[in-house]
Amino acid sequence: MTRSDLVARLAERFSQLTQRDAEFAVKTILDAMSDALARGHRIEIRGFGSFSINRRPPRMGRNPRSGEQVLIPEKLVPHFKPGKALREGVDTVDTPGEATATPAVADTPTT
Repeated sequence: MTRSDLVARLAERFSQLTQRDAEFAVKTILDAMSDALARGHRIEIRGFGSFSINRRPPRMGRNPRSGEQVLIPEKLVPHFKPGKALREGVDTVDTPGEATATPAVADTPTT
């Protein structure tokens, strides 16, 4: 699912939202999440998962063209850890040749 798919689904599911309002809502949420991670905060969405920042220490690598060693500096990278409900919901997805499983996560709208 892409960002535009998510916007279209929101606008379709909530008739009071225009496409433009749904796009603004998605952008606002993603911007807030990005800002929080950039400030080093952890984001937890119950039933979905959590986002945090992991530190990758500096290490030695090789330039593939010349073969010489280069120092790769430390990096901070986003990390996602799925929640239990998401893991169980994904685990019930059909695989070829198997019977249909009942989804663990209800698809009812919340208000």
